[in-house]
Amino acid sequence: MTLEKKRSTLALLALAVSAFAIGTTEFISVGLLPLISEDLNISVTTAGLTVTLYALGVTFGAPVLTSLTTRIPRKALLLWIMVIFIIGNTLAAASSSVELLLIARIISALSHGVFMSIGSTIAADVVPPNRRASAIAIMFTGLTVATITGVPIGTFIGQQLGWRATFVAIVIVGIVAFVANSILVPSDLRKGTPTTLGEQFKLFTNGRLLLIFIITALGYGGTFAVFTYLTPLLQEITGFQEKHVTVILLLYGIAIAIGNVIGGKLANRKPLKALLYMFIVQAVVLFLLTFTASFKIAALLTIVLMGLFHFMNVAGLQVYVVMLAERIMPGGVDVASSINIAAFNAGIAIGAYLGGVVTDSMGLIHTSWFGGIMVVAAVILTGWSMKLEQKDTTKEVLS
Repeated sequence: MTLEKKRSTLALLALAVSAFAIGTTEFISVGLLPLISEDLNISVTTAGLTVTLYALGVTFGAPVLTSLTTRIPRKALLLWIMVIFIIGNTLAAASSSVELLLIARIISALSHGVFMSIGSTIAADVVPPNRRASAIAIMFTGLTVATITGVPIGTFIGQQLGWRATFVAIVIVGIVAFVANSILVPSDLRKGTPTTLGEQFKLFTNGRLLLIFIITALGYGGTFAVFTYLTPLLQEITGFQEKHVTVILLLYGIAIAIGNVIGGKLANRKPLKALLYMFIVQAVVLFLLTFTASFKIAALLTIVLMGLFHFMNVAGLQVYVVMLAERIMPGGVDVASSINIAAFNAGIAIGAYLGGVVTDSMGLIHTSWFGGIMVVAAVILTGWSMKLEQKDTTKEVLS
């Protein structure tokens, strides 16, 4: 291995550690909800706001802060992101009230949004052009590993030592990431491309792109109506003990990773068609969970299936947004991609919030069919998008 290749590999590993820390923080509340609820003497649905407000912080923070920070050197921005991340999670670990915890979650979310926007470009910059896709994939393995191991391990730490200890552990990983980035990521990175909020608004108001952003929010967010409250559902409805929930979250993470890979391959050629079938199966699985949640083995099988399809649509949604933006507004591909990242997080916020409303008004068991309805809406809109796509193809043939 040449010295240059060794340096770029180490830089990518530093980014992957950052992605692991940030990915763990995003979903850790799912495993900690009952513990936070009991300790702070609040309802599970109020504790669920730690997921909703985090997602909203990413939704609004990513496009706005990315626009405001384009002139800051990439490495300096990366290090500031990790400082804000460490501050946010330190505040969470020190929280004695739900108000302080929610503020801490919003601060952490702001770092998440900007990291997702610049992480890929930094990864692409530290390698030669022919290794860029692989470099971005290496960085994103940090997020995948966070889903598989970070959340279950964080949940286990919380169960043994209290939920605050989990945030202390995340802070330690954040400090390791900060040191690794400061030493291993090179300083001579290209500067960001300035994008105004006006340009973002122009993309957001394009009918075709707006349709796919809504599909992203509904299709991805529907599962979060259930996933946010998965730990209390497993304990209260299915009857699993606390120690078993950690193992189930690990299985769920493995299913997500497998689904992510399958989804990428299926969406390579015809992303919309692949998305339509993914959403249909995803909706069926969510409706099915309403009937299987009370039976341990049936519930476990359904939940693993839910995990398999949870992230399967991500690659297809991102690919189709890029394809559409290249056709409609070639100069705005990066911005369209970042808006779609915001749409994913808007979906998390909407799903988590509405799941909480359903839990309060009807009970935990009803979150699954409600999430299914959100995904059915995505199925209908995907079908509509396919019709518009066929019209475009017909126009191209005729002209």
